[in-house]
Amino acid sequence: MVKFKKWIFGATAGLAASLMVQSASAVEIEYWQYFFEARVKAMETLIDNFQKANPDITVKMTHFPYADYRTKVAAAIPAGEGPDVVQLFYGWLNDYVEAELIQPLPADRFPPEMIEKEFFPMVSAMKRGDSYMALPTAVRSLALFYNTRLFEEAGIDAPPATHDELIDVAKKLTKKDGAGNITTVGITTGMTAQDHHWVREVLVRQFGGEPYNDDYQTVNYNSDAGKKALGFYTSLQSEHGVTQSGFMDQPQAAFKAGRAGMHIDGSFRIGALNKTRGLKWGVTELPASNDGVKSNYSSYWVNGVTSKASGEKYEASLKFMEYIISDEAMQIWLDTVGELPAKPSAALTEKNSSDPVFGPFIRGLEYAHTTKFANESAQRQVLVDLVGRIDLEGQSLDDSVQQAAADEQKILDDYYK
Repeated sequence: MVKFKKWIFGATAGLAASLMVQSASAVEIEYWQYFFEARVKAMETLIDNFQKANPDITVKMTHFPYADYRTKVAAAIPAGEGPDVVQLFYGWLNDYVEAELIQPLPADRFPPEMIEKEFFPMVSAMKRGDSYMALPTAVRSLALFYNTRLFEEAGIDAPPATHDELIDVAKKLTKKDGAGNITTVGITTGMTAQDHHWVREVLVRQFGGEPYNDDYQTVNYNSDAGKKALGFYTSLQSEHGVTQSGFMDQPQAAFKAGRAGMHIDGSFRIGALNKTRGLKWGVTELPASNDGVKSNYSSYWVNGVTSKASGEKYEASLKFMEYIISDEAMQIWLDTVGELPAKPSAALTEKNSSDPVFGPFIRGLEYAHTTKFANESAQRQVLVDLVGRIDLEGQSLDDSVQQAAADEQKILDDYYK
């Protein structure tokens, strides 16, 4: 009995000592992202998987409402607080680099040649000099969502494949009350949502132009092609009467409420639509031009190691980065959030490419373009104002396009020159 007690005491002491060593050697890092339920759920899964494989590292996730996110990050890191690994929109990269909020990924762990071989080409926007500053788990493209119930009611057999078909289908879907007010739009519009991307990288190219020259440093949508693209876009309301800018405040809200026949949005919208009770929808690739030209826009959120991370936290942060850009992590993100894997090896599997929901977005990546923003929010506002001057102030399309081009060129010049 005495020997047994001694053995128990020795075993207990040994276990306690072992736990103390493990506790002393454990590293905790912080991960920050903005709040979006599906993204939080996906990251919880990734963190759990990572911690099981790396029991000496704990990852604490913090998230904030989107409206507060950038401010919180910008205040925390310079104070030596906040995240060691941070999620940011690709269009914010210049701001983060200039403010020294993130540090380059080491080339021995994240070789540029490996990244350029394994990731979709749009990821090259994250390169500064000889190093990558951040990398995505997932990328996004655009597609056309459509309400299958409204299609059936209107006797429409298939979603539109061209611009002319888009207008024709939208006319059949549009509903008005006795006073002529629109109660259901054929297609949503709104530059504050995804339409500024649809115009820039899709419509301008489909009408034969380039939205920018000189590696996105010179505005070029004030060309004939750009004016045709914007003319097509504004004609949906002014000429064809199939939409109303700002209908139900937000385009996605109108579609979720069953008050819109079609809606252009990103793959990130899939999770929210799946949860909308009573909504029956399908999705297809963006309509091509009437002569068959396809184009798409791709964007993404990236993860980067902040300037706060150092020592063992820096090493742990790099390990975490390596996992969240793995094929396994990308598939989990796709299944949970609906955003597309950032590597062709994970995205272009037969299962994913042929999926009726994910497939149109994945196929769109093959001909997608990524805008290199100097200041994403300011450049978006330029196009919001462009359409607003036409719709609300009666300014001519030519004059509004020229004013927008001058306003955006100033933003680019202030940044690059």
